Amino acid sequence: MVTVSPLGSPSPPCWDYVLRLPRDPRAARVARLTVRAALTTHGMDGLLDVTELLTSELVTSAYRHTYGPSSLRLVALGEGWLRVFVWDASPHIPPAPPLPVPTDGEGGRGLLLVERCADRWGCWPMEGGSLGTGGGKLMWFELGGAEGGVPMRGCLITVVVVA
Repeated sequence: MVTVSPLGSPSPPCWDYVLRLPRDPRAARVARLTVRAALTTHGMDGLLDVTELLTSELVTSAYRHTYGPSSLRLVALGEGWLRVFVWDASPHIPPAPPLPVPTDGEGGRGLLLVERCADRWGCWPMEGGSLGTGGGKLMWFELGGAEGGVPMRGCLITVVVVA
């Protein structure tokens, strides 16, 4: 599990969910259902459609481009403010989306959707080895917070072994 904590911030996240996903073609659907359940339960319906779309894109990318499990983390940073993380075992950081997007391609639009729809997004390489020891990368995006929230700065990233 990857834990992200703002440095110098006394308040913990409002809520936080973590889901481990096997390398399975149904993982994106399971992730979407989890996102829907969490956001609906916590009254964040206004972020639901975009969060489902972007989460599905990142989980699908993890499935298509890696050969191991992935994990999803949803963190509410404030009212109407959400950060989503998708970890996978591949250390390869995808390049920026090409512009213009080829009209005849079958892929390559996921990060473009994330770039266009998220308020903030990025990718962190994770040092180490396989799952549980910190290897791979962490893709993330934020929704909300731009209209009055304070962006997280100086994040401390730690990797916790989940047995």
